[in-house]
Amino acid sequence: MNDLTAGTPFDDEPGLPGFPAAPSATATAYRVLARKYRPRTFDDLIGQEAMVRTLSNAFETGRIPQAWMLTGVRGVGKTTTARILARGLNYQKPDGSGAPTIHMPELGVHCEAIMESRHVDVLEMDAASHTGIDDVRQIIDGIRYSPVSARYKVYIIDEVHMLSDKAFNAFLKTLEEPPPHAKFIFATTEIRKVPVTILSRCQRFDLRRIDSDKLVTHLGHICAAEGVTAEPEALAAIARAAEGSARDSLSLMDQAIAHGAGDVKAETVRDMLGLADRTRVIDLFEAVMRGDVPGAFESLRSQYDAGADPGVILSDLATFAHVVTRLKLIPEAAKDPALSEAERVRGLECAARLSVRTLSRAWQILLKGVPEVQSSNRPVAAAEMVIVRLAYAADLPTPDEALRALKDGSPVPGGSPGPRPSGGPATNGNIALATSQPRPMPRPQPAQPEPTMRLRRFEDVVAMAGEQREIVLKTALERDVRLVRFEEGSIEFSLAEGGSRTLANDLARALQQWTGQRWMVALSSDEGAPTLREQADNAERERKAGAANHPLVQAVLSKFPGAKIVNVVERAKDDGPGPDAETEILGEADALAAHEAEEDNDLE
Repeated sequence: MNDLTAGTPFDDEPGLPGFPAAPSATATAYRVLARKYRPRTFDDLIGQEAMVRTLSNAFETGRIPQAWMLTGVRGVGKTTTARILARGLNYQKPDGSGAPTIHMPELGVHCEAIMESRHVDVLEMDAASHTGIDDVRQIIDGIRYSPVSARYKVYIIDEVHMLSDKAFNAFLKTLEEPPPHAKFIFATTEIRKVPVTILSRCQRFDLRRIDSDKLVTHLGHICAAEGVTAEPEALAAIARAAEGSARDSLSLMDQAIAHGAGDVKAETVRDMLGLADRTRVIDLFEAVMRGDVPGAFESLRSQYDAGADPGVILSDLATFAHVVTRLKLIPEAAKDPALSEAERVRGLECAARLSVRTLSRAWQILLKGVPEVQSSNRPVAAAEMVIVRLAYAADLPTPDEALRALKDGSPVPGGSPGPRPSGGPATNGNIALATSQPRPMPRPQPAQPEPTMRLRRFEDVVAMAGEQREIVLKTALERDVRLVRFEEGSIEFSLAEGGSRTLANDLARALQQWTGQRWMVALSSDEGAPTLREQADNAERERKAGAANHPLVQAVLSKFPGAKIVNVVERAKDDGPGPDAETEILGEADALAAHEAEEDNDLE
């Protein structure tokens, strides 16, 4: 959890400025790099500039909170930052002057004891092994007493998320209103497991992963201080393997120095970490994107025989795909010192010939393929199948290309990969399509059957559904479809409230079956026209309103109180006299009375 950086070695060795000579046994004992080069001041921390700026302003203005919460992945400097913070709170010069500060150019009275975790007023507790309420109760009982010699009594609790619920609850009151002489510094890798009631009482700092270029520079400084020669590519490999953790990078550097007997080379680091040769990974990537499956198999097998893990090979392949994507979108990324010369030069070449869509598809396949290989009991076979999937997918059309081909009726592009020369011309910016051999002619497509019938209006479609006895579909078309656009072979509509989202697909399948022609049926965000049922209801209301205004109908309704119009049936005009519509009247009178009223008013 502690972490390091490019600072003065924190070691009690004779000859280091500011440190007294230590006993000979301590001076000769070996101290690992992660402890020897642990930061001692805020200036030594790398990659945490935002936190240092905030703390600097807080100390200068006197806005010092009662508690801090430090979170981040392992090895980014949480515990080390907590000790430096405790040192800054209690900084006091030998002459007795001093105040809380983050600028500590020289050792203070309490500095050495705090950094060595032996100061009586700076108490460190590992919450992973002290999880209960009794441990917290000891802190609460002791916090009332003033510090013995320092300015503040500081409590550093590491892995605070391991405390029990009762322990957290016991902390709440003390953490919110501690005595003026008490400060709390919490550190955790699992911030989500810390209760919100605790977080709200702390000032939170998220310590970032350290960038690879900063780690490479940091490792270079340490190699120079240790008198070790190291190849830049070896340092880049260690920085990548550390994944942003300074402590991990120094632990790997320790191992690499021992493995190479003081000479850190890229080849020895690859052997130590079980990594694949970056150049051979690039060869494999180019073979796959050309569709050269036999060549890709041979490259994979040779790396496996050399000791590389198949899962690591695919992971490195995905990493290079990401590198190529970055180089295509941000050419300035080629200046990244973490990249090797081969990655920089050949990555730019691949970026010039590959499309972003092809790279994105390759990334997705590799991202899903790595866990498959890692969990398989036959990792080489699983890796080969991922290679096959990637080689064939490199030649497939994108979804928009496939939809466009289906809409235009042209054959969908794509073919089977095979051995292809590496120097062929690229097509559409894709190495996977590069070949100097003529592409095989596409197979003749079967002729589309002539449409068996013509549907020129949406009403014809609804009528056809009725003729085909598709009652459910016919009802849905009448009730749920708000037509936006209708052309023969294409329908676009929006759905009424409660309509099924699968209606477009159901209608497209039915139309192709009925007409022998492919129809494009799509949902639209436009409002569309009223549904057929709404149109029918509106027309019915208009007919009833027109009939109700007829003098003869009004006379019948006035003669039979409570009667109402239930239906209006349109009929064709003839040469004889009479109205154009026949109106049905429902009332309390019986049929005979209605017939007499009809005769009296000359109604048919």
